[in-house]
Amino acid sequence: MAAMEQSNHDLSSDFIVSDRDGIVENCHLVHAAVVDTTGNLLYFLGNPSRLTLIRSAAKPMQAVAVIEAGALEEFGFDEADLALMCGSHSSEARHVERAKTMLARLQADEDDLQCGGHPPISPLVMRTWLRDGFKPSPASSACSGNHIGVMAAAKISGAGIADYHSLDHPIQKQIRLIMQDIAGLGTKGIKWALDSCNMYSPAMSLQSLASAYAAFAKAADNVAHDRVQTFPHAEAMARIYSAMVRHPENVAGEGRFCSVLGEAYNGGLFGKGGGDGCYAVAVRSSEDTERLGAVGGIGIALKIEDGNYGIMDAAVAEILEQLEIGTREVRQRLEVFHQGKVKNSRGVVTGGLSFPFKLRENLIAR
Repeated sequence: MAAMEQSNHDLSSDFIVSDRDGIVENCHLVHAAVVDTTGNLLYFLGNPSRLTLIRSAAKPMQAVAVIEAGALEEFGFDEADLALMCGSHSSEARHVERAKTMLARLQADEDDLQCGGHPPISPLVMRTWLRDGFKPSPASSACSGNHIGVMAAAKISGAGIADYHSLDHPIQKQIRLIMQDIAGLGTKGIKWALDSCNMYSPAMSLQSLASAYAAFAKAADNVAHDRVQTFPHAEAMARIYSAMVRHPENVAGEGRFCSVLGEAYNGGLFGKGGGDGCYAVAVRSSEDTERLGAVGGIGIALKIEDGNYGIMDAAVAEILEQLEIGTREVRQRLEVFHQGKVKNSRGVVTGGLSFPFKLRENLIAR
């Protein structure tokens, strides 16, 4: 019903606008869904039912299979390792060394990884690699932790690590079932496409993705309040929430949005980006979520229609601002992403961002 309601409104204001010296250069359409732990759509932008490849925003859900297989205990992986499994790291030296150590515990080689090497996400790391003539290997991939986790689950299950990334592998079949449970979808509710890192990425509606992340928040709240977990995979989801908020440096890296967001909110939420402008946030229950009319915590999911990654970060910061999640001081820690200042080759600021969009309340859910 929410999708039907939104189809009748004008989408012309659901944009982030980038300018250069006051001249509009680009308009970036934003789709978003804000959902509570009961699945109610509270707020939205654009089309909250948009089928979206969630890319690396799937990693926390994939990690559930790793925990439930018993792979953390079997191979001696700690909470920081789990965060790397859920992250898209910056290929910093600490990330690459951790990935190699994890491979050694698994008694596997880099050649077993089905993700290839690629340029790092971090410009600082890229400059270091160019200076040193470094050639990236699979362990340097932003997704190496994710792949190692899935390999570990595949190995302990007895299915073997060969073709662990294939949709036909038993561990991938288990991951599909887990995602269907967490997002509240049946077998036909999720579609699949091969991602950049050679792992298959699910596609679902933004509302379903937001519901999945709200479930992570609910699992964390249950642990904090010593409540019995009453829904599938909740214990693993609570462990994942804890790992991501305690080790935000492994979710992304120095100065990147996912890590800064986690550090700023200090356990109150975690966020995970995916390629081409998809992002999701799990927000634990608080006075802020209660004020919004949510039952428990909330999940936020968004997609930038043109896939712009920097605009994605700014959109998350603006949505948190409009929802007033966290104190003003906390939200100000995201200001560098929020402003989106455009600088030329001499470091001169030539433009920035403005946010004409306003989150729409879903009155049907009230």
